[in-house]
Amino acid sequence: MIVLDKSRQKAIHNRTIDTFIYEGSTGDTIVAEGMFKDRRFLDSYDPSGEVRPPYTVHHMAIRMEIKVPEMTIEAIEVEMPTVPREECLEVQACLAPVKGMRIAGGFIAQVRRLVPRKAACTHLHELMAAMAPAAFQGAWSYRISRPIDPITFKGMRQGLKNSCYAWREGGPLAAELLDSDAEDDRPAE
Repeated sequence: MIVLDKSRQKAIHNRTIDTFIYEGSTGDTIVAEGMFKDRRFLDSYDPSGEVRPPYTVHHMAIRMEIKVPEMTIEAIEVEMPTVPREECLEVQACLAPVKGMRIAGGFIAQVRRLVPRKAACTHLHELMAAMAPAAFQGAWSYRISRPIDPITFKGMRQGLKNSCYAWREGGPLAAELLDSDAEDDRPAE
């Protein structure tokens, strides 16, 4: 059993990843915003022996405008207010190739192929990996906040296939909802 007494043990490091989904500027878009922060709570020593008090190591943000229900990224921007080295800012535009992609199964793997770590920032990759499923959930919430037609609803449900264990192909939920959607789409004999 792990014993953690927060009243006695001092925090060393904190990483937070927050995602927010907002209504877009038009009726068919949402804006996904993600924030990534790493904070150190102890003094740090550099090789010369100089002491640096607690500080924020990384503070980064990604914003994407996404067309729904297609989940196509219409625009993307990166902000890097705090980075450990000036050269980190050289990759601020590294996610530009993501514009035009669809957030769907295999999205994160495709991002990593298009934007390899040696040309990017691993923290932006991590933030994008957290934002993609959050954007999907936010788009779903946005779409069902008003009446939608059954055909669009079916298409949205099909986007859930293999997105997690519960929606796995061959699982009970997929069999009940997704397979019945497919059967409804078959031409009558």
